[in-house]
Formats: sequence, structure tokens, C-alpha cells
Amino acid sequence: MIKHFGNLFIAAVCIGWFSIAAAAAGEEKVLYHINDSVVARAALGNIRNHLNATEDKVKIVVVSHGAGIDFLLEGAQDKNGNPYNIAVEELMARGVDFRVCNNTLKARKIDPKTVLQGAKVVPSGVAEIGRLQSVEGYAYLKP
Repeated sequence: MIKHFGNLFIAAVCIGWFSIAAAAAGEEKVLYHINDSVVARAALGNIRNHLNATEDKVKIVVVSHGAGIDFLLEGAQDKNGNPYNIAVEELMARGVDFRVCNNTLKARKIDPKTVLQGAKVVPSGVAEIGRLQSVEGYAYLKP
């Protein structure tokens, strides 16, 4: 039994060391979850501020599903008639990765070709969120 505790201790130390090494290397990974396009304009502003504060030294992925995909469709505009594509394209140019739920597209009968160019369609938005958090170690933010 003591042998098992020793192995667990060594594993915990290694995991902690790798986490510290990743943080020291400046490897920040953040997931923004958008499931309602009402918050999309504010979320895009938050992401821009995040990039500015970290001097673009952060990996940001935006995952959208449900009503949250609307701002990533061709011709989408906010309540003031301002198009979303300009802000989205600016953030893409800075390395932000936008992902759209295919389950939502299917359920709402939306042609995937209407998704903004550069945004990636993923099989499931919620599965992508879970994978990014549990497998890839992304921090979760919900604007």
C-alpha cells in the first residue's frame, strides 16, 4: 500500500511540475462559451480586451451552440445593425479560433455554408467544450 502512495505522490509531483512549466512558458488557453448571441458583441469585446492584456500571448477558442451560433452566420448583425463579421475576422487574424456546433446547424436546418469563412464546424458544441476543458486544459469563461 505504501508503494502505491509513493507512486501517486510521484505522479502528483510530475503533474504539478508540468503545470508550473506550462504556466512559466506563458501557455494560457481560454475557452469562451457562447450559447446566446445576445451576448456576442460584449463577448467579442471581452476577447479583444483579453488579447490586448496578454499581448496576444493566449490561445482563445470560442465555442458556440444553440442561439449562440447566430453571430457566426453570414450577414449577421447586432441589434444596432452592425455586422459581426468584421469583429470576428479581426479576432481570427489575431489567432482566435471560432467553432460552431453542427448539431445546432442540423436541428435548425441551417446550411453549414452560411457559417462565416474561417469558423470551424464541430460535431457537438457541448462535447467540444468538455474536450477542451478536460483533455486540453482550457480555462472556461462564460460571458
